[in-house]
Amino acid sequence: MKSKFKIGLAVFLISILMIPIVACTNQNKSDELVKVRVAEVTRSLFYAPQYVAITEGFFEEEGLKVELTTTAGGDKTMTTLLSDGADIALVGSETSIYVYAQGSNDPVINFAQLTQTDGTFLVARKQIDNFTWDMLIGTTFLGQRKGGMPQMVGEFVLKKFGIDPFNDLNLIQNVDFANIASAFASGTGDFVQLFEPTASVFEKEGKGYIVASFGEESGHVPYTTFMAKESYINENKETVEKFTRAIYKAQQWVDTHSAKEIAQSIQTFFPDIDTDILETAVERYQKQGSFATDPILDEKEWNNLQNIMAEAGELPKPVNHDTLVNTAIAESVTKE
Repeated sequence: MKSKFKIGLAVFLISILMIPIVACTNQNKSDELVKVRVAEVTRSLFYAPQYVAITEGFFEEEGLKVELTTTAGGDKTMTTLLSDGADIALVGSETSIYVYAQGSNDPVINFAQLTQTDGTFLVARKQIDNFTWDMLIGTTFLGQRKGGMPQMVGEFVLKKFGIDPFNDLNLIQNVDFANIASAFASGTGDFVQLFEPTASVFEKEGKGYIVASFGEESGHVPYTTFMAKESYINENKETVEKFTRAIYKAQQWVDTHSAKEIAQSIQTFFPDIDTDILETAVERYQKQGSFATDPILDEKEWNNLQNIMAEAGELPKPVNHDTLVNTAIAESVTKE
C-alpha cells in the first residue's frame, strides 16, 4: 500500500510541476505568432469565411494572430487603415479607388477577395407573396450611404428594372450605416436594404420581410476585399502571403461544409443571434454564390465594379486592374 501511495504521490507531484511548463510552452507559442490588425467594415454573416479562418485555426496554422476590429462604414474603415490603426482592411473595393483618385503616394492595394456578389437584401415592411420590382415605385426606400457599394448596387438594380431611383420613389440615403436597421424598425421607409443576419432577424421578429436579393440581380463584383497600403505589402510580403493562404483555406472550408456547420463554427461572432437564423442566412449567401471560393480578384469583376460606380455617378476616373489589384499573392497560394 505504501509503495502504491508513493507512486501516486510522485505522479501527482510531477503533474503539478508540469502545469507551469505547459502554460509556459503555450505562452511561448502565442508570443511567436505575428500580430495582424484587421479592420472590418461591419459585422456580417456575409464575411463568414473570415470568421471561419479564425475559429478553425487557419490563421494560427500560418503563424498569425489576427486582432479583429469592427469599424462601421467604409469611410471609417479606410481612415483607420490610412492612419495606421490597422494593417489590413476588409471593405469594399470602391474605397481603394476613392483613395487613389485623391493622389495618394501610398495607394491601397486589393490583394484578396472575400465576397463576389452584393450582400444586401430588399426587405419590405409588409409581407409580399408575389413581389415585382415595380412595386417600389411611389414608395419610400431606405437605402444605404451614398458612395458605398450597397447604395451603388441598389441604384444599379433599380435602373436595371426601369426604375429611376431619384424620381420614381423617395430614396433616403442620409442615414448613417450603423443606424439604417434601427431607422427602419422605428418606422422609416416602406422598404429597406439590409445585410444578413439583420434581414433574417427582422423577418423572424415580424419587423420586415425579405422579398428580393440585390446580389442575385447585380452579378459578380469584388464587393468586399482585403486590402492594405502598398508599403505594408512590400514590407510584409510573407505575412500577407500567410494571411491570404489562411483565407483561401477558409474559403475552401466554407465551400465544402453545410450552412449548419458554418453557422456553428462562427456562432461566437454573433452571440445574440439564434443558430437557426445564422444557418438560414448563411444558406441564402451560399445559394447565390456570395462567398468567393478563392481570393483572386479578376479583371472582369473589377471592370463590373467600375461600371456600377460609373452608373451611379461615383467613379472619379477609370483605374486599370493592375494598378490597384495584386493577384500574384492569391494566385500563388491557390496553386500550392
